[in-house]
Amino acid sequence: MSTHGTQETQGPDEGRAGTTPGRRALLGAAVLGAGGAVLGLPATARAGEKHGSGDYRSLPRPTIVGHRGASGYRPEHTLGAYQLALDMGAHVVEAGDLVPTKDGHLVCRHEPEIGGTTDVAAHAEFADRKKTKLLDGVSTTGWFTEDFTLAELKTLRAKERIPANRPHNTLYDGRWEIPTFEEVLRWRDEQSRKRGRQVWIYPELKHPTYFRKLGLGLEERVAKVLRRHGLDKKNSPVILQSFEPTSVQRLNKLVDNPLVVLLSAANTRPWDFVETGDPRTVADLVKPAGLKWIASYAQGIGPTLDLVIPQDASGNLTTPTTLVRDAHAVGLILHPYTMRNENPFLPANFRKGTDADAYGDVFGAFKAYFATGIDGVFTDNPDTGVLAREDFLNG
Repeated sequence: MSTHGTQETQGPDEGRAGTTPGRRALLGAAVLGAGGAVLGLPATARAGEKHGSGDYRSLPRPTIVGHRGASGYRPEHTLGAYQLALDMGAHVVEAGDLVPTKDGHLVCRHEPEIGGTTDVAAHAEFADRKKTKLLDGVSTTGWFTEDFTLAELKTLRAKERIPANRPHNTLYDGRWEIPTFEEVLRWRDEQSRKRGRQVWIYPELKHPTYFRKLGLGLEERVAKVLRRHGLDKKNSPVILQSFEPTSVQRLNKLVDNPLVVLLSAANTRPWDFVETGDPRTVADLVKPAGLKWIASYAQGIGPTLDLVIPQDASGNLTTPTTLVRDAHAVGLILHPYTMRNENPFLPANFRKGTDADAYGDVFGAFKAYFATGIDGVFTDNPDTGVLAREDFLNG
């Protein structure tokens, strides 16, 4: 999921650092590297539930999706974060916000601008690469993947994106490099063999219109890599997503994978609509007619949580919308985003205290969202999501 522009709100100011004993205990229980299992977690599925084979409808529901891996505990979009998400029980891992390099390789970064997620600023040899660009209408300054070759990007190391909220994650700054999509697929294959089941991933195509204008079209590159790995089929354990509906339509002609249209705030317009003059907003797309249109080429939607349960002026949850019912009526699944444990990212009535890195009543928030009938949810904290799911299913 994106936090660029209006595509995903991060909540109030990301604030000052703080610590809680519960957070330290949880981090202490987690593996330090990219291997090993977390002990003491419940099974990821109820007795008799199976997942990993069949199509996307065979996934356990509600499905727990590790958002950019287990990004609540490791720098996002690293093999360490992906591995930990699996070890914590995530049913699906969002392994890959896909952006291209100068020489056409696909790499996994939250945004093409990598100043906030890598140590590129510390590399004097790349100082002259810092630029200001217009990214989907927003002036953005930093270092961009499309200005680097893959070999150059491989000299960088990942770091925590929001250290004020996740100071503990900075312990792992510098440990992992930027993974390529090819490396992620090889990792997926390896994990599937080790676990005796298909491991599901959920890549997102980032800023497709922007990159197409640069001659670095994403859809064809993604399709080519998936075909090479035999993962472009209807039952392949790879769900593809994008905030741009026309990108999803393009994918629908190239691969048979399940496809999801991401939906930002109701008053926003997808950037491809802005570019093509399509006047529709997200508010139009979540109406029955808009959902029926999406269902003509996609299998699901990824709405913001606010489209499922709006918040009032004070940030408290109000009454659920009809989105779940309306989407299900046309055969679409819903995987909203993003559940995070820290106070600033929770609805106001589920926060505890004011510390920016302290955990709120996230189990209460999960319960409220699960009760709407959503099919799954993206979370930075897969272990919390798994426990919340167990609570919900056991009623």
